Amino acid sequence: MEPIRISKYFTDCGVMSRRAADTAVERGEVKVNGVTAVLGQKVDPDTDTVTWKGKKIVLPATPAKTVIMLNKPRGYLTTLSDDKGRHTVAELVADAGVRLYPVGRLDMDSDGLLLLTNDGDLANKLAHPSHEVRKVYLAYVEGAVTAEQMTGMTHPIEIDGKMTSPAEVRKAAFNGFETALEVTIHDGRNRQVRRLCEREGLYVRKLTRVAEGPLLLGDLDEGKWRRLTAAELRKLKGSHN
Repeated sequence: MEPIRISKYFTDCGVMSRRAADTAVERGEVKVNGVTAVLGQKVDPDTDTVTWKGKKIVLPATPAKTVIMLNKPRGYLTTLSDDKGRHTVAELVADAGVRLYPVGRLDMDSDGLLLLTNDGDLANKLAHPSHEVRKVYLAYVEGAVTAEQMTGMTHPIEIDGKMTSPAEVRKAAFNGFETALEVTIHDGRNRQVRRLCEREGLYVRKLTRVAEGPLLLGDLDEGKWRRLTAAELRKLKGSHN
């Protein structure tokens, strides 16, 4: 491991803030390999012994990188907590044994495939629009949909001051009163699929994400989660579309 400032070492160990650590160093309470530490000193977590008031300070074990797939139900927020007391996806993955963070967005009224992980690098790659990870949705809209409306949905739309990449749209099914549209996007901007439908005058009854990158939701039950297989992880880490 690369040497780090002793103040950061204390925060990484969960002992105190950097400012408090600097104060402890100034007071002569911190030693590195038995020698009183100085402000700004760097330590190697792998080889140096750090003590504070005679107590050894050790980095906690790093939890294994975990990636899971959740079939998020409607009515759950894609966040870890909510000050209004609404249901969050954290409740559904509480038994995973490790603190996990949602990758990207899936709005409260949508359901389907949601990835959660404690791998920050992977989360950034999958969530950032610049990486253009393919996301596939089934949008169930009222009534019949014309070819012109479907073509209109493929055109970019401005969200938060930026234009999206073109979408791909095909008709998956029609039962006489409702059309199922398969919509593929590469950005994942806020409510992007719903906005594309609204622009064409289409009312979305239900929106389900069924694929992300090389991953398919498959038959995973609503509200349930599973860990990705080693093969899925390899594909996910190597995918860019």
